[in-house]
Amino acid sequence: MVKIHLIEHNGTRHVVEAEEGVSIMQAAINNMVPGILGDCGGSCSCATCHAYVDAAWSDKLSAPSDDEEMMLDGVLEQKESSRLTCQLLAGPMLDGIVLHLPERQC
Repeated sequence: MVKIHLIEHNGTRHVVEAEEGVSIMQAAINNMVPGILGDCGGSCSCATCHAYVDAAWSDKLSAPSDDEEMMLDGVLEQKESSRLTCQLLAGPMLDGIVLHLPERQC
């Protein structure tokens, strides 16, 4: 199991576990983490699973796809560290990843 740390905008921390290959979005939804909506079910078409990747983890991720970049262009308060959690799959390289959640998704 891969541990994922999701920190709400108010500082509340949630540590969830996911099986390898499961999206971080799905792991958050399965564990009822507030702030991750996942309205499109993980098809990279809504951006309601937006999060900020902690700086210590940014170099461990592959670059976002063109589709993800397009969706990120529409999020509120986009930052350089913005990613869609539906596009981040749990795996050994991401064990312990830290993501910060925006105050609101839409």
